[in-house]
Amino acid sequence: MSDRGVVWLGSPSFPEAARTALADQQLRTNLRRATTTIRDKRLAVAAELDDWEELRTAAEAIKRRTARHLDRYLLQLEEAVTAAGATVHWASDAAEANRIVTSLVQATGEREVVKVKSMATQEIGLNEALAREGITAYETDLAELIVQLGEDRPSHILVPAIHKNRTEIRDLFAAEMAHWGEPAPEGLGDDPRELAEAARRHLRKKFLTAKVAVSGANFAVADTGTVTVVESEGNGRMCLTLPETLITVMGIEKVVPTWSDLEVFLQLLPRSSTGERMNPYTSTWTGVTEGDGPSQFHLVLLDNGRTDTLADTVGRQVLGCIRCSACLNVCPVFERTGGHAYGSVYPGPIGAVLTPQLVGVEQAASLPFASTLCGACYDACPVKINIPEVLAHLRAEVVEATRHPLSPEALAMKAAATVLDSPRLLSAAQKAASLGGRVLAREGRIGRLPGPLHGWSDTRDSPAPPAESFRTWWRKNREGTP
Repeated sequence: MSDRGVVWLGSPSFPEAARTALADQQLRTNLRRATTTIRDKRLAVAAELDDWEELRTAAEAIKRRTARHLDRYLLQLEEAVTAAGATVHWASDAAEANRIVTSLVQATGEREVVKVKSMATQEIGLNEALAREGITAYETDLAELIVQLGEDRPSHILVPAIHKNRTEIRDLFAAEMAHWGEPAPEGLGDDPRELAEAARRHLRKKFLTAKVAVSGANFAVADTGTVTVVESEGNGRMCLTLPETLITVMGIEKVVPTWSDLEVFLQLLPRSSTGERMNPYTSTWTGVTEGDGPSQFHLVLLDNGRTDTLADTVGRQVLGCIRCSACLNVCPVFERTGGHAYGSVYPGPIGAVLTPQLVGVEQAASLPFASTLCGACYDACPVKINIPEVLAHLRAEVVEATRHPLSPEALAMKAAATVLDSPRLLSAAQKAASLGGRVLAREGRIGRLPGPLHGWSDTRDSPAPPAESFRTWWRKNREGTP
């Protein structure tokens, strides 16, 4: 991981990883089937609401207003959480967040924790940090369990094991479950109900014996100190209510001002993520209550590059993301490459704009280019994040950050500027290009360009230049015409 987490060290650049993914036919089949199903469900339930676009506009406005006054809302949240009997911790980066959580677990004397699915804890590499201190974290979300058993990486925000089909999951359960606890039943089939039952049996003992749980948070309400987790399986509810100590790691951008603001997102999130009208489990809690739920609650507020992102007037809109994954499910690039190709905890279009800002564009320079700029992600986003705009903005930053004054590209651009600034040189260049193009062209197209220009033609054909330029045609046919 990098200093801020988020990026998996040693990962190849996106173009290299994408080439490998494109060669995996089974992966592409799994992705196409899953994203198509989720996409169609989302479109159907969104169409049921007459005010869907108004809800999107409201969500965008809430997120933008909250970002403008984030400091005030965070202090309000801290005050409310503390007043409710809980403890708030501030973490500037991944290393500090890991130290805080590790020390809290160590203070209980426990060596095991159960976990609710959490992008924030993946972002900081919490499981690995706990393991280095001899503490085992058990993922309880079905898809996260699959990823953990396979020593794999998540490839989707909503469905981390989207790259696996049910036969692959059955084989994984049979081979690995016994190493982590309750083994898979003999003769386990690949029916989804059988697989879900095997996961329930495997996790039940952990739920009933764990003293410490770690979660993320979908939202936190500033004026009441209430934290919210939404999920589909009920595993989160078990983690949030049964253990004695609950530790929640939450990105600072997840705060919303009021309960009425939360209501807007609780309509948008399930429809945009799972294609459901409401989440099967929506858990909310405020501090601690004697005799009801955990006796200790710790809220870790994570910055980890978010303040730097907030300073970018164009890029800051990505902090409005509610992690619904709608952008992934409509993205033609993600559907063909999957999430692993992005080399980041955050894959797909949102990862292409969020990751470079959290870690710095130099650490993820290829991600802003992992897009066709088709705009499907913008149309699908429930909070109207203009992802294409941010992609173009970050591409410019990448160019500025990586530009070398003597690079072939820089020299070519300087030469082009000189030519385009001179009518005489431009005319000569057009004549030379026309002649050279006719020499290189085959059936009206140019194949591989020579020398340093081959980078362009390796992935696309170049049309042959016309036999004469518009300037030449004009002189022959129209010059002197009123």
